Amino acid sequence: MINVMLVDDHAILRDGLKTIISLEKDMKVVGEATSGREMIALLEKARPHIIVMDINMPEQDGIQLTKMVKKEYPEVKVLILTMYKHDEYFMSAIKEGADGYLLKDSPSDQVIDAIRTVFQGESIIHPAMTKKLINYHQQGVQQAEDTTLTEREKEVLLGLVEGLSNKEIAQRLFISDKTVKIHVSKIFKKLDVKSRSQVVIYAVQHKLVPFP
Repeated sequence: MINVMLVDDHAILRDGLKTIISLEKDMKVVGEATSGREMIALLEKARPHIIVMDINMPEQDGIQLTKMVKKEYPEVKVLILTMYKHDEYFMSAIKEGADGYLLKDSPSDQVIDAIRTVFQGESIIHPAMTKKLINYHQQGVQQAEDTTLTEREKEVLLGLVEGLSNKEIAQRLFISDKTVKIHVSKIFKKLDVKSRSQVVIYAVQHKLVPFP
């Protein structure tokens, strides 16, 4: 059973999320909070696996709370569910360790799928946020020194960050789909990730730039 805590100061949204979650046989809501103070007070008792949290809230925002949760309860997953598409909010949430970032206009089935994905140890971001990551890469961020990716793997990684399929990456690099698949597998292994969304988030957190 996936234990979910809802942290949002909008009662209507919380009620809506609680309703759709209650329809799922493998998850339940174990706590609700309208502020950071309430969330902190409930955490120890509720013991959630996942916190679905807004960014704009009284007292402490979702980014500050994400940082606190990841420090004090590293096993707890954080899925940001917000209306904000701003670069600074998105990048800050990811840097502080958020396991996923969805917008409030996401369909309910996408939110449910995201909860399961995050619970399984993977990460997820709203498709609209991929462009933010591309912009981040284009701002001249330096490559992390400990990166062991080859030049070709960096090119493939850029394609993953841009949300391209294996076929589209193959067409861009003039290589076969099979070769792309091999490169993707090696990237996953080297970065110790299991999904494309995890690759994207890792690339942001570690400031990886596929091109020199």
